[in-house]
Formats: sequence, C-alpha cells, structure tokens
Amino acid sequence: MRKRVAILGSTGSIGSQALEVVAANPDRFDVVALAAGGADPATLAAQAIAHEVELVAVARATSAQDVQLAIYAEAQRRGWREGDHRIPRLVAGPSAATEAARVRCDVVLNGMTGAVGLEPTLAALESGTTLALANKESLIMGGALVKDAAKPGQLVPVDSEHSAIAQALRGERPEDVARLVVTASGGPFRGRTREELVDVTPEQAMAHPTWDMGPVITINSATLVNKGLEVIEAHLLFDIGFDRIDVVVHPTSVVHSMVEMVDGSTMVQASPPDMRLPIALGLAWPQRVPGTSTPCDWSAPATWEFFPLDETAFPAVSLARTAGEFGRTAPATFNAANEVCVDAFVAGDVDFLGIVDVVGQVLTEHVADPDVARGPLTLATVLDADRRARERAMTLVEQR
Repeated sequence: MRKRVAILGSTGSIGSQALEVVAANPDRFDVVALAAGGADPATLAAQAIAHEVELVAVARATSAQDVQLAIYAEAQRRGWREGDHRIPRLVAGPSAATEAARVRCDVVLNGMTGAVGLEPTLAALESGTTLALANKESLIMGGALVKDAAKPGQLVPVDSEHSAIAQALRGERPEDVARLVVTASGGPFRGRTREELVDVTPEQAMAHPTWDMGPVITINSATLVNKGLEVIEAHLLFDIGFDRIDVVVHPTSVVHSMVEMVDGSTMVQASPPDMRLPIALGLAWPQRVPGTSTPCDWSAPATWEFFPLDETAFPAVSLARTAGEFGRTAPATFNAANEVCVDAFVAGDVDFLGIVDVVGQVLTEHVADPDVARGPLTLATVLDADRRARERAMTLVEQR
C-alpha cells in the first residue's frame, strides 16, 4: 500500500529531492500536501499539479493569489479542462504549514529551514503521524517539548549524519554504545585559520565542496554552526551525553557518521553524498527504497581521511555544546541568533567571523540571566526566547 506523504518546504533543496524520490517510486508514495514559503509560485504550482495534491499551503499570505493563478496556469498548460482533475485547496498565512502537517497522511517530511518549522513539527507529532525530520531547528529549539510529544519510533531523522547513526544503531543495545562520531566535511574553508576568514564573502561561503544545499544550511556548514546544531540534535535523538558525542572532519562526506561500541568496534554508514538516500529512508522507514542512490564503487582505489576539528578557527561547535548542556531555551537562543546573523551576513551587514561572534555574545548573556532557569518550559517560553535572541542579535549587528 502506498504511503500518503505531506512535504513541508517542498520548493527547497530537501523538498525538491523528496519529490524526486516520490516520482521515482509511484508505487510506494502518494503526495497529499505541499507547503512552501511562496517565493516561487511557478515551481510550487508545477509540483502540486504533477502530484495531484489535495492541499497547498503558502506561508506568505501576499503570495496566495500568485500561487493560485500559477496553479490554474499549470493545469491549463498540461491540457486540463475544468472538472477533469482536482485543483488543490489553497491555504495561506503563518499557520499554513502547520495545517498541512495535520492532514491525514502516513508521513510528514519537515524539510523547512529554521525556527518556523517548530509548530508544524509539534502538529505532526500530535497528529500521531510519522515525522521524517530534516528541520533540525525544531527539535533543537523545542527540546523536551518535541521529545515528549513523540511516541516511540514516531520521529525519524533525515539529516544524513543522524540517519547514518540511526542505521548503525539498528539492533544494537543502548548499553553497548560507547560514543557517537558525527562527521563534518569542514565546509569550503577547511584548513583556514581564523585570520584567513576575515574577508570571506557570501559567495565563497555558499560554495560547498560536496553537498548541494540551500543558502542558509550552506552558510551554516561554512561556519560549522550546522555541525553544532547536529551535536545537539544527536544528543536529543539518541539520548547520548554531550561528553560521548565527537565531531571529526571528513572532507569527502562518504562516511556520514559512526557509532563506536564498548567492545572497540565502530559501525560505519557510508555512501556517496546524496540526500535522496536519507530522505527515502525517512519516508519509507523502517524499509529501504531500492535504487535510491548510487553505491560506493568498492572496485576503485579510495582513501578515507579524517581530521580533528579546529575549534579555534571554528568555535561554533563548542558554543553549541554550551547551549545544549545548559538546555532549556539556550539552544533556541543559539539558533535564533544565528539565523539573524546569517541574514545579516548575506546582506553585507556583518562579516563572516561576526556571525559566530555575535551568536556567542547573545548566548553568553542568555545563560547568565538568572530568570532563564526559572519556570516551566513551554512553547510560549521557547518562542519568547527566540524573539529576544533575534532582537539582541540585531542590536549587536547594528553596533558592529
């Protein structure tokens, strides 16, 4: 029986590749809902008509009319006459993706970018749907809120690193796990000193050597903020202490992560860098989808290289550990400040090193606030911390 799938962030990198997986496996998946920001009405309309979805959700209410017109235009382009095919229902506004996450389906793939993915994540979990999670920010921000909302087996990681760990842990006992080893490509600036990063441009930061990703994730990979977020995510997903989660630099991105066992064995998941593999596994979990990705060519000579992380040039992972170990709203603060700084960097309002410097200052001030550790952790307190961190980051960017 085909799985009914809702894809949030459908016009982004993860969403587009998920639709490629679906198109290649029409006997396994049926897309019933799509959600996107609305900046690319033509692409969203083409996706909606091609997959004959029931619901299209657009975050920007001002884009709703453009999307609706694009849907009719795409239907007409394909030769549809009125009444021949179902035109999807359109919803628009800040809660549109959350509505899409609540549709009747088997799997919600949250491929959104940033903090906006939190409420759709909670909505999918509350609906009892399997959540294939690529929006790491929602788990990192929500922390205990997301974990408490998830039933056993309901949350399936789609990040390649966490998918690798989940695969390596199949059939293993928790008490046999010594540590997790999360791999990092090192981004476009691997090997550079802090001094050599002073004049980095957004164009250089977005030139990732191995992965084809959206601009925000690509810049986060350049600063290694993305790897810091993944350390927090690994802690939350697999209940492993931060002292047992390591990061190593692996430039070719063939080994996606490793699990070291107590007897000295290391379980490795390896495949060429292709996000369609973890996406397909997330959609079909616990089953695999044959032919999703080209395997490694074991007949050709190959070398796997691993290097220690330079935390002087790239302090973001250390900062993320600080946020994760403090817990509560500190991870949300770390993430929110970074989102503001990435936007400022792209706009030319802060330099490359300023991204993590500002994030570090916002985080230091947050954890030093005695009120932060008081009261229950709720969605309201998380969203308030997110708002405050954004405001403070903007102020610090303006002062630089």
